[in-house]
Amino acid sequence: MNIYSAIIYGAKILKDNLIKNPYLDSEILMMKAIEEDRKYILLNYKMDLNKKDLNTFQKLINKRSIGKPIAYLINKKFFWNSEFILSDDILIPRPDTELIIEKVLDLTANKNKLNVLEIGIGSGCILLSILKERKSFYGTGIDISKSCLKISKLNAIKLKVRSKLKLFKSNVDKFNLGKYDLIISNPPYIKNFDLKYLEKDVARFEPKLALDGGLDGLSAIRKVIKKSSDLIKKNGRFVLEIAFDQKYEVISLLKKEGFYINSINKDLANNDRCIVCTKI
Repeated sequence: MNIYSAIIYGAKILKDNLIKNPYLDSEILMMKAIEEDRKYILLNYKMDLNKKDLNTFQKLINKRSIGKPIAYLINKKFFWNSEFILSDDILIPRPDTELIIEKVLDLTANKNKLNVLEIGIGSGCILLSILKERKSFYGTGIDISKSCLKISKLNAIKLKVRSKLKLFKSNVDKFNLGKYDLIISNPPYIKNFDLKYLEKDVARFEPKLALDGGLDGLSAIRKVIKKSSDLIKKNGRFVLEIAFDQKYEVISLLKKEGFYINSINKDLANNDRCIVCTKI
């Protein structure tokens, strides 16, 4: 079977299993199977696949057909201006989360040597993107997941910002190191009851730890806000991602901890997604 025929065959299986963008996904998985780029595929689409590569491709198609996300199958995801390494136990970066970076870059256009803390660093996509854009900034990332810290370190090396980054395995409640000019966080904020209604790709394959916000969706957010109030410098900025329906509850929590609300920002779908505030 040649490359083109295999891609068509893979796309049909994905389409039959109601996978969105079946042809594109099949093409991406072919690139992974043969370890070549799209240009190579376009120039060599009539070339026969060897047995090993065909077998690898078929296994990838089968995994995608049951809903496993592409990002986990190819172990990477493009976010902001960089490609990030991923593993199966780390939340896949979302385009909506790029809103945090936009706001941080707006806020810090004329700033130098800021100390930035990310609570729940995950893959590192938010903090590392900021460090790459702001050459004089220094970052600290905490997470309770060893896997997240390992992947963040690899991504920091890949983006050439490792020398500006400190990583700690810590629960947010127990972290007490330093004072920060800027704190960012995208904590778990989905209500426990709503987890089963997520898209099947998300519900079945993405880590519950990074999604589950407890009964009301605010259990992690409460902890993050309370700890941020202690760790942030006076007049420091705090940028927090929230669920589309949490604006009023989160504003109330922030005000109780001494934060002034600067702005509530909408995502690509016009939902409230990111709150920018200042410690007063």
